[in-house]
Amino acid sequence: MSNSSDWLRYYASVFDYVEIDSSFYRMPNLFTVKNWFKKTPEYFRFTAKFPKSITHDKRLRNISKELDYFHKAMLPLKDKTLALLIQLPPSLKIIEGIENMKQHLLPQLDNNNFRYAVEVRDRSWFQDLAYNFFADNNICMVWSQLAELRTPPIATTDFLYIRFIGDRSIDEKDFGKIQKDRVVEMKKWSNKLKRVVKEQKGARGKSINLAIVTANNHYAGFGPETANIFRKMVGLPLLSWQEVKMKYDKLVQTDKATIPKEQKSLSDYL
Repeated sequence: MSNSSDWLRYYASVFDYVEIDSSFYRMPNLFTVKNWFKKTPEYFRFTAKFPKSITHDKRLRNISKELDYFHKAMLPLKDKTLALLIQLPPSLKIIEGIENMKQHLLPQLDNNNFRYAVEVRDRSWFQDLAYNFFADNNICMVWSQLAELRTPPIATTDFLYIRFIGDRSIDEKDFGKIQKDRVVEMKKWSNKLKRVVKEQKGARGKSINLAIVTANNHYAGFGPETANIFRKMVGLPLLSWQEVKMKYDKLVQTDKATIPKEQKSLSDYL
């Protein structure tokens, strides 16, 4: 399309949620965040990744300036934000991670305006010390499916967050169709999600009231279709970006907008 705002409008006319990946690579500014709010429908929702300057460069230490800036930048989007995602580096193991969170992160979180989710990428976190720490501080531990790392399906808050990430074996030029069969794997996750929701096994006896599920193109080759496969597994209706594209094609004649030739990941434009 002609610009990222057009892409966002198109995406939001098909889907009702996106995980902002660009905030990981560069700190968002107020102008951009306000545009995300304006260009999406009232029902549309976001999650946004913490900047890597906080999580990877500083490893959660001495982050007052960066965290304050990030919170203020995201504030215009707070009513559409489901959670802020703290993706930890694989080298950050449980003892150092919890200590850094206690001293530097937790005292500065904006719990009045945002919920938080943490994605760990080291197996040292897969123990009760971590589960109890996250539950005590009302932080969701993300269930991640990476190439060689699978998070135990432990609920630490009243909402769940699942990320289908995969690896980098699928080249970006090949995005656009499913190339890896992940059905069996995804079925296991959908069963775990449905079981936790049905049995209301949230942390500290809380009922699960939200499940966030996201997938990138590297997981199976085509994120939108991965989303549809999982939607079907949990009993949600399928989405059709082709039908929406047809409506946009009709608008070309009047608005002279340029229509995308194929669905891409919104992360490329945020």
